Amino acid sequence: MAQLTVEGLRRLMDFSTNIRNISVVAHVDHGKSTLTNSLVAAAGAAGDTRADEVERGITVKSIGKSLYYEMSHDSLKNFKGERQGNEYLINLIDSPGHVDFSSEVTAALRITDGALVVVDCIEGVCVQTETVLRQALGEMVRPVLTINKLDRCFLDLRVDAEEFYQTFQRVIENVNVIMATYEDPMLGGVQVYPEKGTVAFSAGLHGWAFTLTSFAKMYASKFGVDEAKMMERLWGENFFDPATKMWTSKNTGSPTCKRGFVQFCYEPIQQIINNCMNDQKDKLWPMLQKLGVTIKSDDKELMGKALMKRVMQTWLPASNALLEMMIFHLPSPVQAQKYRVENLYEGSLDDIYATAIRNCDPDGPLMLYVSKMIPASDKGRFFAFGRVFSGKVSTGLKVRIMGPNHVPGEKKDLYVKSVERTLIWMGKKLETVEDVPCGNTVVLFGLDQFITKHATLTNEKEVDAHPIRAMKFSVSPVVRISVQCKVASDLPKLVEGLKLLAKSDPMVVCSIEESGEHIIAGTGELHLEICLQDLQEDFMGGAEIVVSSPIVSFRETVLERSCRTVMSKSPNKHNCLYMEARPLEEGLAEAVDEGRIGPRDDPKVRSKILAEEFGWSKNLAKRIWCFGPETTGPNMLVVDRCKGVQYLDEIKDSVVAGFQWASKEGALCEEKMRGVCFEMCDVVIHPDAINRGGGQIIPTARRVFLASQLTAKPRLLEPVYLVEIQAPEQARKAIYSVLKEKRGHVFEEMQMPLPGIGTPLYNIKAYLPVIESFGFSWRLRNATSGHAAFSQCVFDHWELITEDPMEPWKPAANLVAHIRKRKGLKEHITPLSEYEDKL
Repeated sequence: MAQLTVEGLRRLMDFSTNIRNISVVAHVDHGKSTLTNSLVAAAGAAGDTRADEVERGITVKSIGKSLYYEMSHDSLKNFKGERQGNEYLINLIDSPGHVDFSSEVTAALRITDGALVVVDCIEGVCVQTETVLRQALGEMVRPVLTINKLDRCFLDLRVDAEEFYQTFQRVIENVNVIMATYEDPMLGGVQVYPEKGTVAFSAGLHGWAFTLTSFAKMYASKFGVDEAKMMERLWGENFFDPATKMWTSKNTGSPTCKRGFVQFCYEPIQQIINNCMNDQKDKLWPMLQKLGVTIKSDDKELMGKALMKRVMQTWLPASNALLEMMIFHLPSPVQAQKYRVENLYEGSLDDIYATAIRNCDPDGPLMLYVSKMIPASDKGRFFAFGRVFSGKVSTGLKVRIMGPNHVPGEKKDLYVKSVERTLIWMGKKLETVEDVPCGNTVVLFGLDQFITKHATLTNEKEVDAHPIRAMKFSVSPVVRISVQCKVASDLPKLVEGLKLLAKSDPMVVCSIEESGEHIIAGTGELHLEICLQDLQEDFMGGAEIVVSSPIVSFRETVLERSCRTVMSKSPNKHNCLYMEARPLEEGLAEAVDEGRIGPRDDPKVRSKILAEEFGWSKNLAKRIWCFGPETTGPNMLVVDRCKGVQYLDEIKDSVVAGFQWASKEGALCEEKMRGVCFEMCDVVIHPDAINRGGGQIIPTARRVFLASQLTAKPRLLEPVYLVEIQAPEQARKAIYSVLKEKRGHVFEEMQMPLPGIGTPLYNIKAYLPVIESFGFSWRLRNATSGHAAFSQCVFDHWELITEDPMEPWKPAANLVAHIRKRKGLKEHITPLSEYEDKL
């Protein structure tokens, strides 16, 4: 493939029908990066960048690359869509597979339209494969599949071809089942089928791959049928008998009758690989000549694996098979934005901005979404990486920056600033260009002071534009550590470093506790490890830091309705609030977390969902004042039984402020509340405005909320991981005992059918409390002497700790005391009498 200049790449950016924006997604260690690198190498650019990625052998950050690919007229003759010429621009983003970095995957999916899902042919579909597919379909990204690591089939496992066909078939079925579960009717059918050309078979390490299209082209002329017909025969229940030269739909039982896929795809590859590995060059050259493959004279001297690699790369280059599959079966920005606009744009779908996004209009108003910030080589500066959905972005353009909390018509979270430089990725290098039109990914410089993690950009004058929806992450930061400097004079470096860290990773939350500790919250052990490394080396110039052992966040909740109505008086004794607490219905807190119910919903729609699914009365559902903490959390403040109270609306803001405060710091140990609903029973308010100001009402409201929590059987919730472990039979006993000592419990165990391996592997799924997960994988490896392939912990749900934290010497009470001590609070829970007043 020709090396492309910046000008050439920029020229291609205007042909939006010839662009493909694609993310490569998969479970950890299924070979995404290796595969991406073989694609990128073919287009003449380099791959993985971070030193720690190479060392750990996993991808940590998502990386963008632009590839140029020119197709021949011949291969495009079956192409049905719109196109302008034969040159294609493919923007590829390789994303991490490890769950701790799945926020990177979400950021990558937001700015792409298609996804290449990579699945290991032997391990099959794993937890993260499912999570990633769910994320992709949630973002309306169309997937295609490649079954990777075929070299393992041909070289490591000597199994007959029919068994392999069954294994591939099973992987494809599993993927299709997941897709059918999460697919969106707007996207249409997203299932993948080899005979339609949406499944590829690849060996990323050796750089070769094929789709059935590649073989159908070879055989179509030989059998005198068209390619589409030939492709159908190469998969499924189609058998060919060379003796009778007949196709049948079931095996006739004669020794020469074999399945189409086995006979025409699998066996030729097997023969060539065997000839290369056994150095039978006298058989090899005539075969290659028949296939029309020419090998350079230098390469003819190679032996064994090196020869096999070179022959396979020349015969079935991975880049051709995979890039053609992407070009044929994944949408261009023009097609994709037609149906993605509903998920992307927050405003009305009829205004000019939505229309411009829908039509991918380069002359429309600018709509650009920044999905992540990338640290630049200058210390402390960041590039903004994102995608242009409509209009053009150019160097020196003045843009309106709308942050995730911006509400149209208000000034909050809104800035106007000029773009200093517009850049594009060319492989590893960033190249400056004049402007970038819609449908492309872009890197902007000079906006980093105004964007924290993600934002929407539009032209300076476009005052009515709504922002593009914020991304939903599939994980939440539940593990925290506190950091401090070894040398006190490094404190300014630490504070600055934490700001930069929070900007560079979409999932990290950095905060300062009242006790003055600096807290970093992340999704798991590995995530925090990478964050600390970035903090120390990149953002603090190598200054030494001291790190505490990991701390886990808990949540506070209640078990039943308050045993009585509690009342608190304001400091001037003129206002009284009467309140009760009760737990939210099952599944309601999760619905708030997922965003199905929230503060921005239309009240009518919301009350309908609450009435139909959760059995609320219509009247009650209309009277929700707010959600908390942070106005979006899974707790509700409902005004219920106040009948005919005067001045109620005037104290509403103060009560809401008190509720946000109380729901952020509960009565047990100042952890956030979850799943609590507060109902206001009655209010007595002083008629004079001066006696019912915020200073009187806010602390009173907080006290009454905490009092009602304490009367409703308060309990703690702890976060729980879902763990998946693969292990042979002899290791099962050890796994169960390790899980037992860590308070985990197994809820599913199934045998994995693997071809050609004598001992069956078991796939064990278990729940494991996050607080017990530190050092779990090390303990597991020791107990099973390395047999258990521990895959990863995914945050799953909040589990109730059933013991009463108010009873002294119980484990729950000790836990509360421990958290209070760490936060520098009094050791004992503040008694109810402090919060409640008598009449």
